[in-house]
This record gives sequence, C-alpha cells and structure tokens, in this order.
Amino acid sequence: MTANSLRSPFRDSLLAFSGGPEADAKNKPHLIPVTRTNYLPERDADKAPILECIDLGITFGGLKAVDNFNIALGRTEIAGLIGPNGAGKTTIFNLLTKVYQPTHGTILLDGKDIATMSTAQVNRAGIARTFQNIRLFHNQTVLENVMIGLHNEMDYSMAGAILRLPGYWRAEKIARERAMEYLSIFNLEGHADDLAGSLPYGAQRRLEIARALATNPSLLLLDEPAAGMNPSETAELMENIVKIRDTFQIAILLIEHDMSLVMNICEGIAVLNFGRIICKGSPDDIRSDPKVIEAYLGRKGAEKI
Repeated sequence: MTANSLRSPFRDSLLAFSGGPEADAKNKPHLIPVTRTNYLPERDADKAPILECIDLGITFGGLKAVDNFNIALGRTEIAGLIGPNGAGKTTIFNLLTKVYQPTHGTILLDGKDIATMSTAQVNRAGIARTFQNIRLFHNQTVLENVMIGLHNEMDYSMAGAILRLPGYWRAEKIARERAMEYLSIFNLEGHADDLAGSLPYGAQRRLEIARALATNPSLLLLDEPAAGMNPSETAELMENIVKIRDTFQIAILLIEHDMSLVMNICEGIAVLNFGRIICKGSPDDIRSDPKVIEAYLGRKGAEKI
C-alpha cells in the first residue's frame, strides 16, 4: 500500500503523531498486558472483559475479509480500531452486531457466546452502535428518535397502548423524561421538537449516539463518529465520549480516521490491515510501531519519518 492510496488528512495526522511519546506520555493511562497479548486499563484488570473476540474471521467467497481477530476489551475501556480504508474495520462491527455471521471464531459478550443471537438480541444483550452513514428517522422529532432507543424498557402491554390506558401514559412520561436526559448530554434538549433531518450534520451525529445510549448498552460501538465534524465539534465529541464512559461506566470501541481523537482518548488501540491485526497496545506503542507506519505510509513514506 502506498501513501497516495490513503486519505491525506489521515496520513498527515499519523505523521504528526509518529514523532514519539515525549510530549504527552505523562498524560497517557497506564496499561498492563493481559492474556492473549491484549491490553486492559489498570482499573479493569481485575474484572472479566466485557468483550472477547477469539480467532474471529469471515470469508466472502475466496476473500478473507477478517482473519484471526483477537481482542479483549475492558469493562470501562475506551479503545480504538484503526487501519487503512478497506482494512475490515466496519466488517468487524458487523460481526460483533451479527449483521454478518462469522465464518469462524468466537465472540463473548460479558462471558456469553453470542453465536446464536440475532442482531436484535445482541442489542438487548448490551451492544449498541452507530454507523458511518447516519441512520436516523429524519421525519420524526429529535425526541422521538431517542425514545425509539428506549423501546426495550417501555413497560406496557399492546392492549394498553391501543386503548391508551393509564399505564401507557405513565411509561410514555418516563420515557420522555429519560430521552431528554440523553439529549441534554449532547446539548440537544433545545431541539427536542425539531425534525431529526433538520439538524446540522454534527448534531445528527450526536443524536445518533444519544439514541444508541438509550438502549442501555454495556458496549458502545462508534463507527467514525467524528466524520464530517469541524475541529471544535470534534473537540466537543472527545469530551462527550469520555463523559459517556464515566457517566454510564461502559466500554466504548470506536473506528476513527482522526488520529488526534484516537491518540488522545483511546487507552488501547488495535491496528488492522488486510483483515488482520498487525499491532495492538497503548497509543505510545502504536505511534512508534514501524509496521503501523508502513501500513499507512508505504515503505518509502515510512523511511522519511
């Protein structure tokens, strides 16, 4: 892979971050090695991982899109999955959410094998996600979009909903209050009655995350959450991701091309190339690994660093 095959902002940001850890090493979380050469934050090291992927892979025809993918994710870890375009990152998210059925390997969510689960069952079990291309109900209000995420917790019968019995109205009131709480995290409460499709792009991104959180996940998957955001929106997003982890005590796994975001908030990072992990560890490990630099920049580009 050559340097010209990559989007230049991503290539440039990797160059900027490959100069060494001296500038901000003291601000990085301490990571310790665990089994299967994965990393967990120190605060999660005495707990079972929320997610384990063991020899995970999928083949489309003769193409191995993902092969021998092994990670463990701490229960409150913010982790990054990075790699060149086409490396298989979104395919892994589709495997974790059972959009795709793995050809081989095991996915353990909180210690339970999800092999027989459907996408809906995986969501109820604790995995929520956002998408590269925003998927909102554009003709419904901002509030209604988040309330949809709360549907698993709506406690009333079908008859109660049809007849509009008191239990229905009580459940709706509770759902509205909770939805507003999620919106307030992203400063969207003032847009509750606006149509979701009328929001600016960055606000739509935030709304999609709020809706995913409303499903009460233990693991949140964010697929390029900073895509299309300006620098100030990206800075706000970084703060919100950390706030989400701290407030809800959940794990977050994100795919992202903004290396500033990845290096500043991720505690563990796995680098994917041609469907296989070529390096995993702390941000300092990743930024200085020659295999990572070559995967992004090509051999000639790597020699210039």
